[in-house]
Amino acid sequence: MTPKICFITGSRAEYGIMAPIMRLIAASGEADLQVMATNMHLSPDYGLTYREIEADGLTVDAKVEMLLSSDTPTGTVKSMGVELIGMADALERLAPDVAVVLGDRYEMLAAASAALIFGIPIVHLHGGETTLGAYDNAIRHAITQLASLHLTSTEEYRDRVVSMGKDPSAVHCIGSPAADTIAFFEPMPVAELSAAIGFDLGERYLVATYHPVTLEPGEAGTQTRDFLDALATLPQDVKVLFTLPNSDTGARAVRAMIEEWAAARPERVKAVDSLGARRYLSAVAGSKGVIGNSSSGLIEAPSFGVPTLNVGNRQAGRARGRSVIDVEATREGVERGLRMLLSDEAQAMAKRSPNPYYVPGTVRIAARLIIDFAKENCRRHD
Repeated sequence: MTPKICFITGSRAEYGIMAPIMRLIAASGEADLQVMATNMHLSPDYGLTYREIEADGLTVDAKVEMLLSSDTPTGTVKSMGVELIGMADALERLAPDVAVVLGDRYEMLAAASAALIFGIPIVHLHGGETTLGAYDNAIRHAITQLASLHLTSTEEYRDRVVSMGKDPSAVHCIGSPAADTIAFFEPMPVAELSAAIGFDLGERYLVATYHPVTLEPGEAGTQTRDFLDALATLPQDVKVLFTLPNSDTGARAVRAMIEEWAAARPERVKAVDSLGARRYLSAVAGSKGVIGNSSSGLIEAPSFGVPTLNVGNRQAGRARGRSVIDVEATREGVERGLRMLLSDEAQAMAKRSPNPYYVPGTVRIAARLIIDFAKENCRRHD
C-alpha cells in the first residue's frame, strides 16, 4: 500500500519552507502527498495564500477554516477551537499515515493535538529552537512532545530535543530546508520584481517584517511606533518593502499602524499581505538588509549575504550568524541599528558570514526521512 503523507500548513512562511520537500515527495512516486490548508491561507485579510499552493501545481486536499475576526487572546483560543473541529473532519476523511508540521504557531499546536488523538504519527520540522519573546516558544516544545520524528536545523537544537526525552534515533539534524533551497535559487532581477509588485524598489531598499511580541502584552503599539519612527529617519534614497504581520495575538493593531505609515509614504514604502516564496526571496536577495523581528532574518537572509537588523526579544535565544545585528525595540536602538546595517562594514560582513542553518541536501534528506517514516507506519496499519 502506498503511504499517505499529509502536510499541514497555515501560513505563507512555513509553506514556503516546506514546499520543496512537498514537491519532491509528490514527484517520488513512493507516497501520496496530501495538503491541508488552514488559518491565514484561507483568509482574504492575509491574501488567500492557498492559491499560491495551487499555483505551484499542488492540490489542496482539505481546507480547514478557523480564523475569527479577532486577535484578542479570547479570539485566538476560539479560533483554535474552530480549527480542532475542522481538523477532526479532515483527518477522518483523508486518513493520512503521517502528518507533517513545521515550527511553532498556535494552529500547528491544534493540528498536532488532533493528529495525536487520531493516532497519526507526527513529523516535526524546526523543533528544539528558542524564541523567548513569543508564546511560540512553548508551543514549539509542546509540538515536540507530540511528535515522533524530529528534523532539526542545527546540532544544538537536536541536542535540545533529545534532552526533552525524545528517542535520539528519531531526531535528525538536517539543517533548514529554506537555507538549502536558497543555495539553488535564482532571484528575480530587481526591475522585474518592482514590476511584479507595482513599486519601484530603486537602488537601495530594505525588507521589513514586524510582528507583535506575544509575551510582552500591551507593548505592541509602543514598539511598533518606535520602529516606524526610526524608519522615518532613513536616508531619502532608501525604500522599504513591508510584508505585513501574521495572525498573532495583537497583530491587527500592528498591521493597521504599518498600513497607515506606508500609505502616507507611497513613493518610499510598499506594504503587502504576501509576496509568495519566489518574490519574497528575490526581494531579500536584492535588498540592503532585512529588518524587524521575523525568523527569516536569521534563517534565510544570511544565505544571500544580506545583513539583518533583529529588533527586540521575539527571536531571543535563537541561533544566529555574524551578519545579524541585535538591537532593543526602542526608537534609539533601531536608529542606531539602521546606521550599522547600512554601513560598508556590515554589508561586507554579511557577504563573508556563513549561515548556521545551512546543510547541503536538506530538502532531499528531509523527503527521504519522511517517506521512509511513512512507509514504516503504513506497514503497521496493514
